[in-house]
Amino acid sequence: MRRTALLVSAALLTSLLPLAVARAADDPPPVPVDRFEGEVPFANPPEGGLFTWGSDTDDPPTLRLSSRDDAPEGDQVLSGTYDISGYGGFTHDFGFAEPAHDWSAHRGIRLWWEGQDNGKKVALELKDGGANGEASELWTTSFTDDFTGWKQIEIPFTDFAYRTDYQPVGGIDHVLGLTQMWGYAVTLPVGAPGQFALDGVELYGRADQSLRASVLTDSAVYPVREGGTAAVKVTVATTGSAPIDEPVTVAYETAGGSASTSDYTPLKGEFTFPAGTASGTTRTVRVHTLKDKAAAEAAETVPLKLTVTGAKAPAETPQVVIDAHGLPYLNSKLPVRKRVADLLSRMSLAEKTGQMTQAERGAVGTGADITADDLGSLLSGGGSTPTPNTPAAWAKMIDSFQLRAQATRFQIPLVYGVDAVHGHNNLVGATVMPHNIGIGATRDPALAQRTGAVTAAEVRATGIPWDFAPCLCVTRDERWGRSYESFGEDPALVESMETVVQGLQGARDGRDLKDDDKVLATAKHFVGDGGTAYGSSTTGTYTIDQGVTTVTRQQLEAIHLAPYRTAVDRGVGTVMPSYSSLDIVGDGRGPVKMHARADMINGVLKGKLGFDGFVISDWNGIDQIPGDYASDVRTSVNAGLDMVMAPYAYKDFHTALVAEVRAGRVSEKRIDDAVSRILTQKFKLGLFEKPYADTSGASKIGSAGHRAVARQAAAESQVLLKNSGGVLPLKKSQKVYVAGSNADDIGNQSGGWTVTWQGSSGDITPGTTILEAMRRNSAQLTYSKDASAPTAGHDVGVVVVGETPYAEGVGDVGNGNDLELSAADRAAVDKVCAAMKCAVLIVSGRPQLVGDRLGGIDALVASWLPGTEGDGVADVLYGRRAFTGRLPVTWPRSEAQLPINVGDPTDDPQFPYGWGLTTLTKVPEGGVATLTALGAAAGAAERAGNDDRGRALVEKARLIVQQKAGPRMTAAVAAPFADAEHLLLTGRYGEAVRKLTQAYRAA
Repeated sequence: MRRTALLVSAALLTSLLPLAVARAADDPPPVPVDRFEGEVPFANPPEGGLFTWGSDTDDPPTLRLSSRDDAPEGDQVLSGTYDISGYGGFTHDFGFAEPAHDWSAHRGIRLWWEGQDNGKKVALELKDGGANGEASELWTTSFTDDFTGWKQIEIPFTDFAYRTDYQPVGGIDHVLGLTQMWGYAVTLPVGAPGQFALDGVELYGRADQSLRASVLTDSAVYPVREGGTAAVKVTVATTGSAPIDEPVTVAYETAGGSASTSDYTPLKGEFTFPAGTASGTTRTVRVHTLKDKAAAEAAETVPLKLTVTGAKAPAETPQVVIDAHGLPYLNSKLPVRKRVADLLSRMSLAEKTGQMTQAERGAVGTGADITADDLGSLLSGGGSTPTPNTPAAWAKMIDSFQLRAQATRFQIPLVYGVDAVHGHNNLVGATVMPHNIGIGATRDPALAQRTGAVTAAEVRATGIPWDFAPCLCVTRDERWGRSYESFGEDPALVESMETVVQGLQGARDGRDLKDDDKVLATAKHFVGDGGTAYGSSTTGTYTIDQGVTTVTRQQLEAIHLAPYRTAVDRGVGTVMPSYSSLDIVGDGRGPVKMHARADMINGVLKGKLGFDGFVISDWNGIDQIPGDYASDVRTSVNAGLDMVMAPYAYKDFHTALVAEVRAGRVSEKRIDDAVSRILTQKFKLGLFEKPYADTSGASKIGSAGHRAVARQAAAESQVLLKNSGGVLPLKKSQKVYVAGSNADDIGNQSGGWTVTWQGSSGDITPGTTILEAMRRNSAQLTYSKDASAPTAGHDVGVVVVGETPYAEGVGDVGNGNDLELSAADRAAVDKVCAAMKCAVLIVSGRPQLVGDRLGGIDALVASWLPGTEGDGVADVLYGRRAFTGRLPVTWPRSEAQLPINVGDPTDDPQFPYGWGLTTLTKVPEGGVATLTALGAAAGAAERAGNDDRGRALVEKARLIVQQKAGPRMTAAVAAPFADAEHLLLTGRYGEAVRKLTQAYRAA
């Protein structure tokens, strides 16, 4: 039965309710929402229906309709099981194509719940207003499962509170209107397996408008300069948006706070909203502040106490804040070090440790704890976004949090961070770049810098001054679920791509950080996260991510530490330690979590390398240190962590750190060092002068100019591995047959860390798929995802296959993943390539095993994860640009070879590190004699410091070798070929050509 039919038939269904359910004589009949008799399907938005969700793949509950003899209503109930570690539950969204529902005539919502007597809370959430169920305000309450058997839970609408996380920014109207309802959701308990059953969700009772009126203020904080006037807007609003039935009186008075009566004109009075006043009517109360004789003062607060009769009072007392003034740290003309020293000298221990605390935006609600706990930083985790997910909403949200910081004594602004790891990837509509693995394939440091600059501009235009990027991991095992976050397996390649730091931050001395198109960068994850051994992870079902990296000191220095030396030289502002453990052979310590390694953070990073920025932990990273929480706090802070990402445990961290200092287990000197480092970056970012979002660059987010950079990066990242018979580039006149799972999927080609943490398949953000781009270049094109359409009559086939999105250890091989193409992809490749000449594009975050299929494939392209600009892929496919990309990692023949990397003595891959054919360029002719001459010239260029000529000579030699070696790849060819690529990146051009000559002789 359709939802609309259910509502129409409410009176009929009332007769079916259990006799135990009584109602007042003047109450309207209950209106069924869900009876769970099969009338509501299991379906995802935008279709109407029931669907599950959770923080990871294990957290969504199971759902089923079960026939039960004891069903309180009808024959079936909704039941299920759950085992939730993060969060999880289910939702009933009404169909987006249907009108929203009007619940305003009723008192509340009720349901039958089968109690398990587990003492846990079950949250119930309503979806009110907005365009649809996924863009609505969320209002929440809960009940406790402290009973057994069936019980009808009645919840009046007045019990629901506005949910303060994952919300439309500022709310649609902050009023539970009830006239445009889009459904409900149930959030289940966490921490232990359980089961549940419910039945008969319905609306009950008659609305009581005297219980539905609320008085709101337009803000919780009103900063003004000394002598200025604060205008506090007071609004009356009703659930259901009806006029108020009875008068509402508001008495106001300035009282308490840190300001004295010499700082403002005391105010006392009242006003009344008469009966019949329309919902949304506003009155303004003005608080006048005074200039006193003090030349310099910290901020002072003037609470405006509101006493409301006839309606709910505001949840918070609004605070007028007289801005701090005249203090040296506020003087932008002073050197940063003097400003830091002055401010630090004035701060209490609680204020200092607050600066060292970072919370998740979803945990702080409307932000009152920012003021209460003097928080120094907030972040958005992957997928933690405002609703709607627009640039304006981001800016408004962050400004609302910065406003809270203005109510603290010294008005120290927040520094807000986000994982913009390939563009501003949390923001729908942003320019999404190729992931780092593709940027490494470009071998174009200047382009890497431009991608960083575009990312910085788009991030800063939404009010965010800090980016948790770039990842400087050196990936050594493609089974790692974070492989695509790395620029490659060679530290020399990673170092060459660190121009991205300048793209993000600007000048090495930090003087550009205050600009509206620059952000603070983060080098992560210090140190060795790319070297974790397969099977060493102890995190959930992960197999390699967050595991143990076992190395000698020489290996640590040469492979994993080298990129951080470069990052420090480039002036990177922050560094994030790795979740992984480091086991240095011979030091006798065994594996030690990086968040606890004082020898590496204090000793090497801050001491030996001279890093003068601040160190930020990873998400709950200190929790993985052995010991209790107090031990985790002191160990990590004493090891050199300056700020701790404690997303939902920020209060616990703040309290524990204060206690550790007072107990003498963390020194005040260590605290002062940490806070000085944090404040230095805040001053460099210009946040004290401009704490709020500068949205002047917002019009460029996702602009043609920015997408052109991403398009070029996508094009240059494409690596042509095989091209028999010159199948590529394609010609516009050819009849092209396109197939494969990743040909027409913007989510798949963007990968993880896109809109959400794990990313997802489908049309998740604006962009151009590879198929769409190919259509623009082809006169005749047939598309069949599964290759089921007839293949006859086509000149060439293009099969686009590969991975679906994942992030971090969720993508580890062995954790539900492997390096094999899916059965559907293999079938598409086999069918198309058997019928015609074919090119296979692999869209993935790491090499995929091609195996024996390579012989039947004419052209093979490693497309990596190109991002939103599929036109870049089409540019090289159709010859608008030449293929120039080179492998940033070794492409294995089989999983048994892993790990396999440049420099390995048994390097026998399908394609070696550095491999990459080109098009539109005639391959130079010649053999050993030509290579010998090139080697001599390259050596001369090296001695003369002529890098451009040296690189060009090596490139000529590489093309000669590739042409000969392509069909006959052996270990004897692959090893010196890969070595030559490393030598090229380290500026040893003569030796690089000599290695290529060795490969040529072996081919």
